[in-house]
Amino acid sequence: MRRARQGTHRQEIRERAVAEAAEAVRGRRERLVALSHSLHDEPETALQEHKSAAKIAGLLDDAGFTVTQGVANLPTAVVATHGTGDLVVALCAEYDALPGIGHACGHNVNGALAVGAALGLAAVADQLGITVKLVGTPAEEDIGGKVLLLEAGVFDDVAAAMMAHAAAQDTVGASSLAVGAWDVTYRGRPSHAALAPWEGVNALDAMTLAHTAIGLLRQQLPPGTLVHGVVSEAGQAVNVIPALARARYELRAPTSEQLAYARRRVRSCFEAGALATGAELELVPHGHDFADLRQDAFMTESYVRALGELGRTPSPQHGELMASTDMGNISHVVPTIHPTIGYDTGGAKQHTAEFARYGKSQGADRAVIDGATALAHVGVELATDVVQRRRLLDGVADRRLRPGGSAAARPPC
Repeated sequence: MRRARQGTHRQEIRERAVAEAAEAVRGRRERLVALSHSLHDEPETALQEHKSAAKIAGLLDDAGFTVTQGVANLPTAVVATHGTGDLVVALCAEYDALPGIGHACGHNVNGALAVGAALGLAAVADQLGITVKLVGTPAEEDIGGKVLLLEAGVFDDVAAAMMAHAAAQDTVGASSLAVGAWDVTYRGRPSHAALAPWEGVNALDAMTLAHTAIGLLRQQLPPGTLVHGVVSEAGQAVNVIPALARARYELRAPTSEQLAYARRRVRSCFEAGALATGAELELVPHGHDFADLRQDAFMTESYVRALGELGRTPSPQHGELMASTDMGNISHVVPTIHPTIGYDTGGAKQHTAEFARYGKSQGADRAVIDGATALAHVGVELATDVVQRRRLLDGVADRRLRPGGSAAARPPC
């Protein structure tokens, strides 16, 4: 009987906190939508998100958060905290845009809803014994700011990490492709292309051979492994043997282990281009590898329940793959969710100018509020479920006990 009364009491606390968090989000609807629109109107690309970071930091500072900018030597990274509880719940806010097409991945929606969820949880932080930690994560579309923040220890005290991503539909449970990139440079020797071509070393030929070898390799790569690249420089004058060729190549695979295998095979193709032509090869990792995404089962179920109360039914995507995200690296260390929150995009997919045009629509604005409300709901359930709270706190303690602390749990990058 006593146990039943305790369970009923906890349920009442949970329901009250969910309602209070939701009301806190709704009460700031105007500011959250304005933030989403402002981010959309002033898109900033990777590591240039100075105005975007300042907008988020200012809103949270006004709400009583303790705000730090320029975290982990990233001028556009933000950490804002509220509360003193032992259970630290992180909301990851993205706000970088794509070159030339603005917020074509919907990061204005992502960032605003993460801020909204943080504000919702802050309203109940003291009664639930949690610390709300909004982490502003720059450069997701490029070098992977979350990886740098992870390596700098920003997530060492975090028990659970959450975000939701703009999309054309509501989904839960998907994984993502692990991804890594190289900046590729071949250095040869210039010569007159007609008078003495034999005296030159053709860097463009080296790049061509490597690209051809990669094309042939694709037949032998495991399913789901992708290689794609773009050549940015390959000579200046048609009558001069190209002495310099530059490119960027990206590799994707279903898991980090398969990505490592693909790297070894593709590296051999680049080495073959150098060997065949005599050009010098330089391979420099571009940013950090993104690990495959692992989504927490309980948090996913909680998010589905929350969306259901908002009249949304997300489509389960278990076993299916999204593109790639640096949230994958967080998920290898901290229990994580990264669902998508949908709105009408006229059939347009992310990373297109058409998708960006819907970023200030009524549907996108609703996604900001619904996504924030649902994530706050998940945070409340984690804090009020005795088993889950203990699981998360034990996870933080276990990471600290490992040799090297939390760093020992981080995937190789």
